Amino acid sequence: MVRVLGRHRVVGVLDDDPALHGSSVDGIPVLGGTEQVAAHPDAQLLLCPGDGGARRAVAERLAVGPERWATVVAPSADLAPDTTLGHGVVVLGGVVATAAVTVGSHVVLMPHVVLTHDTRVGDFATLAAGVTLGGRVRVGEAAYLGMSASVRQDVRVGAGAVLGMGAVLLTDLPPGQTWAGVPARPLAARTTEAPA
Repeated sequence: MVRVLGRHRVVGVLDDDPALHGSSVDGIPVLGGTEQVAAHPDAQLLLCPGDGGARRAVAERLAVGPERWATVVAPSADLAPDTTLGHGVVVLGGVVATAAVTVGSHVVLMPHVVLTHDTRVGDFATLAAGVTLGGRVRVGEAAYLGMSASVRQDVRVGAGAVLGMGAVLLTDLPPGQTWAGVPARPLAARTTEAPA
């Protein structure tokens, strides 16, 4: 999408896996590890890890100012004029934000996400394709909402929480928990013990 928009020239990809250095990803060279940020002081950066916690860890390690982060918005996104986007945000095709929506930094909004009035999405959150949020929803930092999940108005999704694909969230989801289903409920804790 960055290349299609034509607003930025893609210099390369940075990856800390030495096996990838010198290769290419979709025709874009892998320049080296994240230490290469210093070699490109005028380049803007965009975090691509799918996991919000991983995006946060890379951002903290790089410790660059907000002016270094690119924000990329697909032309087909329909964002109300009073929508606020943090730095380093990725907004893919078909995303809709109605009135007074606030999106934190390094958030990924995948295709056809709908954010309705007065909703706030915390830094490093990921909203997968087709997620729909009712009015005044609060999504915590590094939360992950699975494909086609729906959240009722005035509900909170805690920091680091996961909402499963197709889930319908009617009550607050506590931080760090994983819920799924219709209506969404906590998943049973998994054990690592071998069967007897």
